[in-house]
Amino acid sequence: MKARLLFTLFFASLALDLALAWPTLDWRILPAALVGWYAADLTSGLVHMYMDYRPCRPGTGLHELYFWEGARDSAAFLTLQAQVYSRISAFERIVYDFKKHHPFPDLLGRHPFWHLAKGPVFVVVLPVSVALSVLFVLTHPPGWLLVGFVVFLLGAGTTQAFHGTLHKTEVGPVIATMRRLGLAMSARAHKLHHDTLTQDFAVINGWSNPVVNFCASTLLRTGLLREEGLEPT
Repeated sequence: MKARLLFTLFFASLALDLALAWPTLDWRILPAALVGWYAADLTSGLVHMYMDYRPCRPGTGLHELYFWEGARDSAAFLTLQAQVYSRISAFERIVYDFKKHHPFPDLLGRHPFWHLAKGPVFVVVLPVSVALSVLFVLTHPPGWLLVGFVVFLLGAGTTQAFHGTLHKTEVGPVIATMRRLGLAMSARAHKLHHDTLTQDFAVINGWSNPVVNFCASTLLRTGLLREEGLEPT
């Protein structure tokens, strides 16, 4: 029930923005929407890059979880996992999930779209969306700017959900159509990231990968990102 209420609030905020935009809509909404979609993809790539390489806090037991050699549905593993998760924060759990995704990429594809969307929406995007809606009510910006922000917020909120579709065999007609239009990236394109772990971090459409790849190569070359961060220590 709580999740439904929060999703309703999020979409109500976006609907309010579009209602405010309606009287002043013009041809600029198309480039604004494309810029918003690019910005969402860029955000997904930069966050993904940071989370992949951010070191997990040592001494928590995440190393033992990550390199567990037995069955991961066994009572021993599940008990250890519960103990380890109780020692770390929600943010550290998210960081670990990014590491765990590399050796077990298909796990992400098992979750439904809205399950993957609720984390980014509830923790980050919803507060920003509501705050912007209040600001827009007070300042009345042009319609094209509002549309750009709506598209960006929608993309940013569903980043992990789009990531999940890259690890599914059946994605449904909406995602399939978006892929044909170039608005969503293909699983084959995302595979380049898993093959290298040093490039192609964006997960929505991949438009921003040239910029993110430049950032990643520069940070790796200068040592600001370190390979050791890819696995828990």
